[in-house]
Amino acid sequence: MTVYNKLVRDKIPELIRQQGQNPILRILEDEEYTKCLEQKLDEEVAEYHRDRNLEELADILEVVFALAEDLGASRELLMKVYQAKHDERGGFADRLFLIAKEDICL
Repeated sequence: MTVYNKLVRDKIPELIRQQGQNPILRILEDEEYTKCLEQKLDEEVAEYHRDRNLEELADILEVVFALAEDLGASRELLMKVYQAKHDERGGFADRLFLIAKEDICL
């Protein structure tokens, strides 16, 4: 038996069954689910740092959407908040690196 003790995507148990194995599962309570989502985010970010590919970014996005839903927000609301913040502050396309800021005497 291989032990994982981690949050997995919804279709993973069926994939395990298709491989002729029996997944041993339990449903997480609210607080534990939130904690596991946060751990999963850390795990996916670490995997992105290691592999640096779009698949890992997609995994991060999936966890971010789940965290938003855990906060009671839909994906659509998350994207509206993202867009408003992007419109107000911009993105990172210009690759700006702020070294410092000086006070200006008027």
